Amino acid sequence: MKPYAKTAKYYETDQMGVIHHSNYIRWMEEARVDMLNQIGYPYRRFEEMGYISPVLHVDCEFKKSVKFDDEVKIVVSLQDAGRVKFTLRYDIYNMSEGGVLCARGTTTHCFLKKDGRPIIIDKEMKKFYEEMKKLQPGE
Repeated sequence: MKPYAKTAKYYETDQMGVIHHSNYIRWMEEARVDMLNQIGYPYRRFEEMGYISPVLHVDCEFKKSVKFDDEVKIVVSLQDAGRVKFTLRYDIYNMSEGGVLCARGTTTHCFLKKDGRPIIIDKEMKKFYEEMKKLQPGE
């Protein structure tokens, strides 16, 4: 799978001239949507199937600042896949600084039917579950 790439925008900076911490969460969201597109499951497809996918948990550890106009690469991998929820990992690299790891984050998600009932992913979304498992390191 191809990493998600973007250029840090000026409006994403804070008063210190670095990318504001909240934008890393947005970047993780962008990378997740891109990853879903790449594996053939654009988010709209889930909505058309009558599913929603809330974020249950988000975490980000900052290691090195990113500044305006820096090129970043975000590698998305599957950290954990359960029957009801899954966790994605995001490694965010600053390519303008030689590919140094600048942040690492995770998001945990589930799928719900529009009435709020949880989806058993490996049973009701078997093909998607199999595609997700391919994103696990070493798989």
